[in-house]
This record gives sequence, C-alpha cells and structure tokens, in this order.
Amino acid sequence: MILVGNAVLSDDIKENFFVCDLEACKGACCVEGDAGAPLEEEETKILEEIYPKVKEYLSPEGIEIIEKQGTWVIDKDGDKGTPTIGDNRECAYAIYDERGILKCGIEQAYLQGKTDFKKPISCHLYPIRITKYGDFDAVNYDRWHICDPACQLGQSLQVPLYKFLKDALVRKYGEDWYEELLREIEGA
Repeated sequence: MILVGNAVLSDDIKENFFVCDLEACKGACCVEGDAGAPLEEEETKILEEIYPKVKEYLSPEGIEIIEKQGTWVIDKDGDKGTPTIGDNRECAYAIYDERGILKCGIEQAYLQGKTDFKKPISCHLYPIRITKYGDFDAVNYDRWHICDPACQLGQSLQVPLYKFLKDALVRKYGEDWYEELLREIEGA
C-alpha cells in the first residue's frame, strides 16, 4: 500500500500497466456495469448547470432520459450517478462516433470549448475507483475483463497505471500530491 496525503493507494496502481485501447473495447466502460458513472456532490450541481451547453452533443435517447429523470440520479445503492439508457445500459451522456466507439458528450463539449468541466472525475480516473472511509480515500484498481486490451497495450508500451492516469490524479488531488506519489513509487 502507498499512503499519499489522505489517499491509500493499492500497490496495483504502480505494478500494473494500462493504456486505453478504444479501438478494441469501443468504450465499453460507458455501457457495461450496473449503474451510471458515480458522481461527487459538486458534480451534480455542475451537470445541472452545463446541461444546456452539453445537450447538443448528446444522442436523442440520452436527451430523452435526462429530461425525464434529470441530469443525475440516485442509483439502487443510494449513490449519485449519471442516468442510463434502458436497463442500466449506456450512460445518458455517452454518444457513438462514426466508428461505433462510445465517447462522452460532456467531454466533446469540453473539447469544443463549450464548458470547462471535462467529465465526471470517476470517468476520468477509470479504471481507478475511490471509496471514502472517513477522512481517507481508498484508491483501488478496478480490474475488469473489458479493459484487457488496455492492459495488453499498457504492457506493450510499458506505461504504468499511475502514469497513464496522471492528468486525472492531478485533477483529483493536485500537482503536489502527484509529485509526492512519484517520490513514493519511484523514489525520485
């Protein structure tokens, strides 16, 4: 285990390799699972605010679900998350590109300069999941067969998970925190 600030990270984060391979998985993390993307409290407010700017990037099905259920929902476990299309299928914010790859409509709006919110932090950090325990965050690698191509690509490119997720980890915890993580892992 690695302790950095108030985060306890599993050794898997330094020992495993990972680079998303969207050509292989087609964005399966946006559709597989039993709920939408987990949301932090402040993200629910952000989604409410940016929805008008993001709407043009969404599918008609996603818009219909969001306008029926809201920009966020409480899932069966009582947690806040994004609404999903159908019976817990695609995230309502997910869109298919011309190659059949799922992408985030929120992120597309961000890339076009329509909003400064990239996407929910849980999506940006995936395949890391964070569980809060009092004052501490348990930061764990969520292994799942849908990411096998990403593990293979990461291994072939020799990119450790903590390096692949640098931007997301800095977004969540800050640059100083990430530098401390590097010192803990690499002794730098």
